[in-house]
Order: sequence, then structure tokens, then C-alpha cells
Amino acid sequence: MKTVLIEVAEPAAAMKRIKATLRSGKPDKYARITFRTPESLARTLTPLRWTLLEAMTGVGEIGVRELARRLGRDVKAVHADVSALVLAEVVDRTIDGKYVFPYDRVKVQFELTRAA
Repeated sequence: MKTVLIEVAEPAAAMKRIKATLRSGKPDKYARITFRTPESLARTLTPLRWTLLEAMTGVGEIGVRELARRLGRDVKAVHADVSALVLAEVVDRTIDGKYVFPYDRVKVQFELTRAA
């Protein structure tokens, strides 16, 4: 089962984790999609886009019309959302124009602390 961890982390913290993983010689437990702030995560992964990711999880390649049919949404609106996810590097677009979210499971992790 291929799991992706969607997280919020400062670039320095993400780089520190990457360096530690490389030094260990062991692969990271999860693939990661990292956002710099909770706000950037919320702007990118709107409620409708979360639903789209849910529909794509574990499916493999899928066309925008099939996604729209499964979600009961307008094709143009689904295309706009999936295109935004491609630009954010959350979803991949195949050579033949289909879309893929290559994970079977999604975990989300972030922490909020008191502002300084």
C-alpha cells in the first residue's frame, strides 16, 4: 500500500528531515507533499479538491469526464480543480491527458503552536 503524507512544514525543517533520511540510507516511510503554511494547504486543498483526491485515491489513471461523472460535478469545474492540483504538484498528468494520484492512502499531519 503506497501512502502519502500531506504535511505543513517550514522549508528548513523539511530539508533537515530529507538530509537525515539520506544519511540513514533508509527510505522514508511515506511519500510526502509538503506545504509551507496551513493557509497554503487550505488554499490548495479546498473541500471540493479533497473530494476529488478521495475519488482518485487508489484508482490509477482517470480522465476528467469520468471524475466529473463519479463526483456528480460539472466537467469544466472538475478540470479547473484537477488542473490546480497538477500545478501544485499534488496530482500528475499523464502523456495521454489523464490524471493520476498515485497513492492508495492519504495521511495528513500538521501542528499549530502559539504565535511568538
